[in-house]
Amino acid sequence: MVASRIDGVGVRGVVGCVPEGRETVGDLARRFGGDAARKIAAATGIEERRIVAPGQCTSDLAEAAARRLLDRLGWEPGSIDLLVLVTQTHDQTLPGTASLLHRRLGLRKGAAVLDVTHGCSGFVYGLWTAAGLLKTAGRRALLLVGDTTSRLVDPEDRAVAPLFGDGAAAIALELDETADPMVFDLGSDGAGAPYLAVEGGAMRNPDRPPRLFMDGTQVFAFTLREVPGSVRAVLEGAGWTTDMVDHLVLHQANAQMIRHLGQKLGVSADRTVVALREVGNTSSASIPLALAGSLAEPLASGRRRLLLSGFGVGWSWGSAALAVGPLAVCETVVLPGRKYPAESAAPATPAP
Repeated sequence: MVASRIDGVGVRGVVGCVPEGRETVGDLARRFGGDAARKIAAATGIEERRIVAPGQCTSDLAEAAARRLLDRLGWEPGSIDLLVLVTQTHDQTLPGTASLLHRRLGLRKGAAVLDVTHGCSGFVYGLWTAAGLLKTAGRRALLLVGDTTSRLVDPEDRAVAPLFGDGAAAIALELDETADPMVFDLGSDGAGAPYLAVEGGAMRNPDRPPRLFMDGTQVFAFTLREVPGSVRAVLEGAGWTTDMVDHLVLHQANAQMIRHLGQKLGVSADRTVVALREVGNTSSASIPLALAGSLAEPLASGRRRLLLSGFGVGWSWGSAALAVGPLAVCETVVLPGRKYPAESAAPATPAP
């Protein structure tokens, strides 16, 4: 595992973005039958998911979140020195989606941009990457995370179709000598690669359709095997006890799994965030969407100690302990379902 401590970088704001389109338990019932759909919802805690409209991509969600964030903070696009985008669902093969967003957001020429291909652990990996790079040069960074996993799902595959939704988030980082340290623990195990994968549609198997495969039993076993140790490592690195944690925010994959891990880690249920009922598993965006949704009010009103952990595809996992708030902006916006030209920005509206 990689242990890391980053001092002097503060989180200034978080904006989540979800598409307007929804798929509900009722929609699943028409495909899989009412009893099956209700059992899946009860087991996972997911009652509906947000789905992008035709023509919408990860960049559209990320752009809407970033524009809202910059506007609410009063930051000029030209003041951004670094943009890190974390996604597994890129707009196109090349150039990287971060380069497309550099242009669309109007960032200054010379700002550094970077694509990171990670999924469920992606937010923690992205935070580690962006904060670490910001320490070497510049003053402000945008971390954008998001996926449109619905594009990879076979709608008739009941192992994945009821679980994955689409979403993105933008996080503003700024150098700040007074900021509390961020403590990270990250790891990977490539032996898990076959159990959560999209093997078609790329260079190895270009003629196979890109379809998501997941072995849920293996995912659950991996999570219980690796995540508790990683979370305890960052607690130790931060010098915290579980009683000092205000909120435990895990990757939002399955409500039962989240509650089980919270109990195993000794964090009470009222401090363990479960925020997937209306959005589903949003991959790299799940943790920041939980922050911008369930924790919007506490993070805007005061300082909170957060214990975060993302885990999944790869296998990969990443945990972080950091104090955040009060944030100048912490909210979620909705991207309307109309189709937009690739180079135009869609207006985003606050979530209902």
